[in-house]
Amino acid sequence: MKNTKTHPRSATKLINENSRTEWSIVNPHLFVKTHFMNIKTRLVLLNFLQFFIWGSWLLTIGKYCDNTMHWSYTEFGAIFSTMGIASLLMPALAGIIADRWVNAERLYGAFHIVAAIILFTVPVIRDPTLMFWLMLLNMMFYMPTISLSITVAYTSLEKNNRDIIKEYPPIRVWGTIGFIVALWIISLTGLGASAYQFYVASAASLTLGAYAFTLPKCPPPGKGHKSSFVESFGLNAFSLFRNYKMAVFFFFAMLLGASLQLTNAYGANFLDDFAKIDIYKNLISVKYPEIIMSISQISETLFILTIPFFMKRFGIKKVMLFSMIAWVLRFGLFSFGNPADGLWMIILSCIIYGMAFDFFNISGSLFVETQSKPEIKASAQGLFMMMTNGFGAILGSVLSGVIIEHFFRKDGISDWKGIWMTFAIYSLVVAVAFAILFRHKHDRKTFLSPTNH
Repeated sequence: MKNTKTHPRSATKLINENSRTEWSIVNPHLFVKTHFMNIKTRLVLLNFLQFFIWGSWLLTIGKYCDNTMHWSYTEFGAIFSTMGIASLLMPALAGIIADRWVNAERLYGAFHIVAAIILFTVPVIRDPTLMFWLMLLNMMFYMPTISLSITVAYTSLEKNNRDIIKEYPPIRVWGTIGFIVALWIISLTGLGASAYQFYVASAASLTLGAYAFTLPKCPPPGKGHKSSFVESFGLNAFSLFRNYKMAVFFFFAMLLGASLQLTNAYGANFLDDFAKIDIYKNLISVKYPEIIMSISQISETLFILTIPFFMKRFGIKKVMLFSMIAWVLRFGLFSFGNPADGLWMIILSCIIYGMAFDFFNISGSLFVETQSKPEIKASAQGLFMMMTNGFGAILGSVLSGVIIEHFFRKDGISDWKGIWMTFAIYSLVVAVAFAILFRHKHDRKTFLSPTNH
């Protein structure tokens, strides 16, 4: 009889580390596959809830501020900019903490619980200044969770020796599905102009906060290592700016972050304003503008799945250029569209949004991951968030609010054609500049190998 040996120490370790029964020794390949599928399912739920929270209010807060509270576009622009202000510091700070001192999943859970408590108090606010400060406090805890969710997912996948370029997009797509589900719930229940949308977001945030403590452990990679002051506080992630390629990449990520805030802030308001015109006011697309806007998120789910192909085939420069051209078309089609005979242009714009968003946001985070050393990966993701949802969001939210109020709005009527064309021209200038300034030669063979900076 053939003697089959199983190293006792390896077998014991396999059982203890994964809390499984002895069948794992009998069929190790089935065990590894089942274990990974369990991890994948848990990450799917994480992403679903992460963006369900945001989808509960992000595209409808403009309607709430304008139609219900009757605040000005300048006041709304300030409130919407809170996510950008919070992203200047908090994602990078959270990344530093996760790199050096606290498990990423625990920090993630704690932030969501605090954010849930803050969101629960929003409906009682009646003053735009107080609303600004409360939403800023909420964003200071929510925005870091986006980059922390990426860190938790990447760490879990890498521990299981998975290809993150291949495995992460199908997991992340469930975040977009969560966003869509939340948006439809808010729209179909008529909560789009109501403060109750924040109660929905609060409940989801509390649920995710508690769930986060059951996620796979993501210990800080730099814990216990002797390091300098700069390394201890994660400031070495800023060394990425010393590299010309990365510095230019982060700068244009900021400019694209501005484009994202423009469409998030004003998309639903754009369609909602057609209700003031008799020939449009009874159309389904005007009655439920959030449903039409959700086509953008549905498109996201499709384009996310194409990222592995595009990233490996074309590289980050061409993928980012695809995104920038898509932003030009996104805004340009909005400029000429309407809910009747021009509805096809609005729908096409929403479909193009999937490429515009995914090809810079998701692909950008993957690129940063492959270009960062292990000890600064969480900090680097926080830095990417700071540039896109920090400086970019402020640029897009504050300046657009002021520009619209002073140049494109008169007697309560907005010149949406002029607004969207201005944004389209901005995106075109950004695309041309990026094509000239960003220098990157894509090599499929070494794409997954981190670059030392």
